[in-house]
Amino acid sequence: MRFFAADEAADVDEEVRIVPIRQEQLKERLGNRFRELDVPLLLEWPDGRRAAILFAFEEESETSRFSIHRLAHYCLDLAELFQTERVVPVAIFLRKGERPESLTLGGDRYQFLTFRHLACALKGLNWKHWRDSDNIVARLNLPNMDHRPNERVDVYALALRGLMQFEPDPEKQLKYLDFVEIYSHLNDDERDQYQRDYPDEARTMQSYSARIRQEGEQAGQKIGQQTGIQIGEANILLLLLEQKFGKISDAVRQRVQQADPDTLLRWSGRVLTEDSIDAVLR
Repeated sequence: MRFFAADEAADVDEEVRIVPIRQEQLKERLGNRFRELDVPLLLEWPDGRRAAILFAFEEESETSRFSIHRLAHYCLDLAELFQTERVVPVAIFLRKGERPESLTLGGDRYQFLTFRHLACALKGLNWKHWRDSDNIVARLNLPNMDHRPNERVDVYALALRGLMQFEPDPEKQLKYLDFVEIYSHLNDDERDQYQRDYPDEARTMQSYSARIRQEGEQAGQKIGQQTGIQIGEANILLLLLEQKFGKISDAVRQRVQQADPDTLLRWSGRVLTEDSIDAVLR
């Protein structure tokens, strides 16, 4: 918010509660098409000194695909859903290009609806203005900002430096390391230059990347094992329920499949003693 909507986020402090809200907007009928937001956020001031405000971030990799009508729909849906008029629409463009800045609906005499949005074209930003920023979103997006080809290695290095400085979570560091790699587009010669120009950081990044990738793989294997065991326990419980009580409903099946291992164990112990599914799953 501080990077893409600085003016609107000026009064946002550490006490504000930021809540990610559902991307898929509610539908009156299941068959209706839904509109999906990239990043909708609800800001709430617990002390009540300001009313809650919604930020609707919409990213477009191809500027030509941007639809101001669609963004206006998003914001109107949010305003209706949360019964508020405090909505900040923000459009983020990976590249520069022509796009509408406002939308006005009306007739010959009156304008009935005017819609505007904040916009940020990353390729329109000079990377040097953000090279030492303490905003991690700005630093991670240095490769997406305007820079000359001979500056690409420096852009890459400062983006990685910002990642290590401002993101303490190892899992997020690994995720955003991939983000920087993808958008930096370094060739083999530029990677060699990075090794020469930033030898200490290059060695640190190599060892660090290898370590956190190994930890991530180990954690993934552990989660996979736990998930497999959980699925097996759920299937056994479903079989026991069907043998004792007959055909079970989809709601019960879903509830069992989503239960944690401790709950499954507790329910399994009740199958032999209880007289109804409700009693087993209470």
